[in-house]
Amino acid sequence: MKENVFSKSMKMSDILAANYHLFLMLPRLGVELGFGDKTVEQVCQQYKVPVSFFLLVCNVYTFNEYLPDNETILATDMSKLTDYLLSSHRFYTDERLPHIETSLNKIIKACQPQYGTLLKRFFEEYKQGVLDHFSYEEKTVFPYIQRLIEGKSDKKFCITNYQQTHTNIEDTLSDLTNIITKYLSSNILQKERIRILFEIFEFSNDLHKHTLIEDKILVPYVKSLELQAK
Repeated sequence: MKENVFSKSMKMSDILAANYHLFLMLPRLGVELGFGDKTVEQVCQQYKVPVSFFLLVCNVYTFNEYLPDNETILATDMSKLTDYLLSSHRFYTDERLPHIETSLNKIIKACQPQYGTLLKRFFEEYKQGVLDHFSYEEKTVFPYIQRLIEGKSDKKFCITNYQQTHTNIEDTLSDLTNIITKYLSSNILQKERIRILFEIFEFSNDLHKHTLIEDKILVPYVKSLELQAK
């Protein structure tokens, strides 16, 4: 395990300064800005967020090589895990994707029809893939986890099924960004194109971290629940 990970005694403001992307985590856990010089532990206590879970997510989100061991997983209060993931889904579907779509439509209207059609098709396919992925998790995976927590066994499903089909859905953005970057005429909305490319890559990065949390936290945690159920 990496030694220079975040700890509960650090100031919350210092953690956010170390990785500004963590600002996106706060509303998903109900944490609001304005915490002064309070430590991570103090802020988590104020908002009733398990400090062990908060730190685990922060460390996975920040340190690419950080891999929590089974002991850390078992010692972490996971009561907010599915709530956090669901809140992330809502942020992506209700805010991020509609915002990108609105910006993209301005470019579609301004570019050559053949490229506009391709941009629209690639984005629609990507968006549907995201929605399908989230729907599967919300209708199948998360209820399965809840049943395990309640001590109910389920022989029709296991987390390995999910793991085998779990792919980085952000990968399909490459065709979309390639058209915007390489193939549209140079006189078409340069500032808007750069702005939406930045938004897409930021979204892709956030979604990648979301996937890491599922792979490095959700899957090992559910495997431990499955062992307990047996």
